Amino acid sequence: MYKKEVARILIVDDESVNLKLLDKMLSAQGYSNLVLVQDSRQVLEIYRQARTDLILLDINMPHLDGFEVMEQLKALDDPLFPPVVILTAQHGQDFLLRALNSGARDFITKPFYCNELLARVRNMLDAQLMHRMLYDQKAVLNEMVQTRTDELRRTRLQVVQQLGRAAEYRDNETGNHILRMSHISALLAKSIGWNEADCELMLHASPMHDIGKIGIPDHILLKPGKFEPEEWEIMKTHAVIGANILEGDDSELMKCAGEIALTHHEKWDGSGYPYGLSGAAIPLVGRIAALADVFDALTSVRPYKEAWTVEAAVDLIKENRGTHFDPELVAVFLEQLPGILKIRDQFSEPENNA
Repeated sequence: MYKKEVARILIVDDESVNLKLLDKMLSAQGYSNLVLVQDSRQVLEIYRQARTDLILLDINMPHLDGFEVMEQLKALDDPLFPPVVILTAQHGQDFLLRALNSGARDFITKPFYCNELLARVRNMLDAQLMHRMLYDQKAVLNEMVQTRTDELRRTRLQVVQQLGRAAEYRDNETGNHILRMSHISALLAKSIGWNEADCELMLHASPMHDIGKIGIPDHILLKPGKFEPEEWEIMKTHAVIGANILEGDDSELMKCAGEIALTHHEKWDGSGYPYGLSGAAIPLVGRIAALADVFDALTSVRPYKEAWTVEAAVDLIKENRGTHFDPELVAVFLEQLPGILKIRDQFSEPENNA
């Protein structure tokens, strides 16, 4: 039950006599947080100032009648909107139905009968208390669910990052490659208009692009020279292996990572692998990851090659616009090149900042 001295009751009536009478009746029963309003135009602002637990509202008033006041209050879309009890001398069924359909929860007829008034006020306050308790409980449960969801998301993210590092280490590359490549991927996604959540998804999913290399035999994966045709065919299977490793989890993160792993070696002209997809048939996440991956691989030192200059890598990307790479993405890449170079510097190798 509401504590009477705490319950805030807003009483709206253009007749000062009625306000004084209601104040006297309720104050005598211990209700001390009463707000009396004679001008209905002030209700909205007064309501905004502090939480209200109950509204006693006259209908027939100058300026704004009770129906207009209820319309103003309902427009606030307050999830804890208090019950409204109509104060009226009218008894017509149509009038009362209109009041109830407008948002009123109950009504008190004039002249006021003290016991009836107090009973209705008490019942409405008890109902509002239960509503508030359920609302607060729901908020607590939602917070608990969100906390658990965040924990699961962090756990998935840690798994993704650790597996991504494992794949890079097997390939004689460093974790900095996946940092650069993933941040470049996120920058490209942002530049084509993706929202913040999708850009973050790209950032965290793209490090898994080469996870399938875990399944490639060392004598092929670590070979310093050119692959033989049969070795190259085995090497290409890492895309499908990666997708298979990541399948079975319905989270957006893992589904996106699996799609990137499977399609980041497809080419715009259909000459890529594993399925020879072309154009827009290649998922956009795969097209973005491909561009970011190739640029960083070209400009990075590997055991089997020196780092290309930025100019040489950019020239190759331009030459392969519309063959290897999505031409629209290449245009975005060129526009964002200064930001891409900042990412490259930010996550440069400790031993070699080239």
